[in-house]
Amino acid sequence: MKRAPLLVLAGTLAGFVGVLTFHTRPVSAITPGTTQPAATPPASSSASAGGGRSAGPAPTHPAAGGNTARSAAGQSVQFGYGVLSVRVTVSGNHITDVSVPNLQTAEPTSQQISEQAIPMLRSEVLSAQSANVNGISGATYTSQAYVQSLQAALDNLHVK
Repeated sequence: MKRAPLLVLAGTLAGFVGVLTFHTRPVSAITPGTTQPAATPPASSSASAGGGRSAGPAPTHPAAGGNTARSAAGQSVQFGYGVLSVRVTVSGNHITDVSVPNLQTAEPTSQQISEQAIPMLRSEVLSAQSANVNGISGATYTSQAYVQSLQAALDNLHVK
């Protein structure tokens, strides 16, 4: 009977030491498959006019060749576990690329969920050619923010 308090004390001490020595990995603001916010533009952006950094649509030249690639960033949308914004590239009314240049999450679990959901959402958008896509199960808030930012970017480009 006298050993029970000693075991409780030892267990409490071990748990306390475990909590104090617990380390997490730093959260990355960039997800795999998205563009880096560095000065080096991706190779596919050479067709777009401007630096590709403006929030509005890139200038187009209809007399120069019809379907000029244009891109725009949607608004930054705050969702339950962070903030994200979407950048879309279109040629005519055809969506050719979708990326997430800004993703900030509150915790590592949210980062992992977003890293899994964003490529699936991108695929859905490219397949549907619109912002009318199904959300990803388990990433409802991320899906809603993605679609909201995407729709804002498409509205900036006057694409339906």
